[in-house]
Amino acid sequence: MITVYSLTAAVILIALGTYALLAKDNLIKKIIGLGIFTDGIHLLLISIGYKEEGIAPIIRDIHFNHATAVNAINTSALNAMVDPLPQALVLTSIVIELSITALALVIIIQIHKKYNTINSKHLRRLKE
Repeated sequence: MITVYSLTAAVILIALGTYALLAKDNLIKKIIGLGIFTDGIHLLLISIGYKEEGIAPIIRDIHFNHATAVNAINTSALNAMVDPLPQALVLTSIVIELSITALALVIIIQIHKKYNTINSKHLRRLKE
């Protein structure tokens, strides 16, 4: 049930972010829309990796030998473990999103200094 709500929220966030990116003319609002869009993607990835009553994928007290490691791990414990890949992807994506946002804001500041506007329609007219 939680997964349905989180997937619905993720789709709503992705739709709102897409709307802000496509429909707004203010560059700052486009950057905010990009942030909302990527937050929706993060929620989607975390929702995909969610497992009801899952446990952390940490295996202890096993002397690792490739031939016997699979036999030593309880298969029910393996089935209960949460996949760590979506969490790792989201953490990486958060760092990338932060740097892209910072770079975009610096570019917008330079655009405002040079053209005295942050409206994308006005910038298109200046190009012509």
